[in-house]
Parts: sequence; C-alpha cells; structure tokens
Amino acid sequence: MEKVSVNGISLAYERRGTGTPLLLAHGFPLDHSTWEALAAQLETDFELIMPDLRGFGQSDAPAGAYTVEQMAGDLNELLKALKIPQAYIAGHSMGGYIALAFARAHPEQVLGLGLIGSQATPDSPEAKAGRYATVQKLSQEGVKVLAGMAEKLSANPDHAPFFLEIILSQRATGMMGALQAMAERPDSGPFLASAKFPVVLVHGLADALIPHERARQIKSLLPGAMLSELAGIGHSPALEAPVETAQALRKLTEKNSSQ
Repeated sequence: MEKVSVNGISLAYERRGTGTPLLLAHGFPLDHSTWEALAAQLETDFELIMPDLRGFGQSDAPAGAYTVEQMAGDLNELLKALKIPQAYIAGHSMGGYIALAFARAHPEQVLGLGLIGSQATPDSPEAKAGRYATVQKLSQEGVKVLAGMAEKLSANPDHAPFFLEIILSQRATGMMGALQAMAERPDSGPFLASAKFPVVLVHGLADALIPHERARQIKSLLPGAMLSELAGIGHSPALEAPVETAQALRKLTEKNSSQ
C-alpha cells in the first residue's frame, strides 16, 4: 500500500484500475482488503482508491474520539494529494456514514454516491449507549471484544475466519475512536432528500446488522435513487455478491451520462 500524510496522520491506501475515480470507504471493524472481490469486478470500469480509514489497517490510529466529518476530511485530503477533483464515492456500513459526511461537506466533488449495507439515520439512544459500552470494554480488554462480529458480517459462515483475522489485527484506539464517530453521527436524511448526484443503494435482505428497511427509507426520501436488494445476502454485499454489487455501482455512471 501507498501512504500519504493527511490531517496529521499517515493514511494508507491502494490505487488500481482505470477510468473515472471511485473512492471506496470500508466498514467497521475492517480495512480496505474487504473490497478485493469487488475491485476485481470494477477495475476496468473505474480507477479505484481504497484507503484504510483513520484508525484502521495500516493507517495511523490516534487515541481519542473521531468524528465522521474528520474521517471524511481525511478522504478529501487524500483526493487532493492524488490531484483528483471529482470522484464517485461508495461506502460500506460505517464507510457509508463517512461517504455521506464527505458528500455533505463537498457535494460539488461527488459524481455519485453508493451506500452498501448502510443507512442515513443516526443511532437510537439505545444503539448509542451500546457503542459507548463497547468503547469501555475495548479500553479494558482490547479488540478481542469485537470478535463476535465476525459471524454477523456475512450470511455466509465461510467468511467468518476472514473477518476475524482482520478484526483481531486492529488496534483498540482506532476502534474506540470510530465507535464514538458512529455514535455521534448526524441524521443524513434531510441532506439526501435534496441530493443532486445519482445515488445507488445496495443491501442484503439477510443483513443481520443493519435492517434492509433502512435502504428502503432512503429510497422513499429520494425516489430517484437506484435500490438493489439481494436475497440471501448479509451485511457485506461487496464480498458476498461482488458481481451484483458491481452491476449496481456501474449504474452511477449510467445515471450520470443520462443527466
């Protein structure tokens, strides 16, 4: 991976493929490697930029709370460093929250937005309390407290060992910072309702972490959004159904060309 200094940290990223840039923001508690199967489908359609987000993988994991706006700011600085003025941006789960924060801050730079197994609504009070309880456990016990997520990230149990290896390689400081970012994220519904760029939604109907109804909520706010619901697929469509996820993301360019 290559690295670039942004906002006082070292951010690692992989860059491959040819075409219009597509920035892919991974989910929690993962890293850029979860895009591999999807990247193999899209590298002849897009120039793919796949960072390890602040706190994850080979990027720095400073102590303290993060915000989705701060993490989106890292991505903005990455695109500046790569001299990319506009790009498509897609995010998985937490990466979707960061993609939304990027689009709110820099709508003129967004050619299109993809939300994969994600949502626009903020945490409920109960969900927020749960994240902070996990932060406390992480501070005491380390990343092993997240190991149980490996079995929930896909409807295919064969993927659990892959996810577990990534989870256990993470650092507690990064996971704690990101959990606080997710807990405090704003409601992006009002922003999406007035979005001027194409939006694609991809959601597994067997998602055990974010109900597929959340994608339908976005569709109701933005009737022009393109929704791809995948039967038998869980929280990680890019890994579980890379062909179908790639087909959905290609629709961003089709929608742009027709506008």
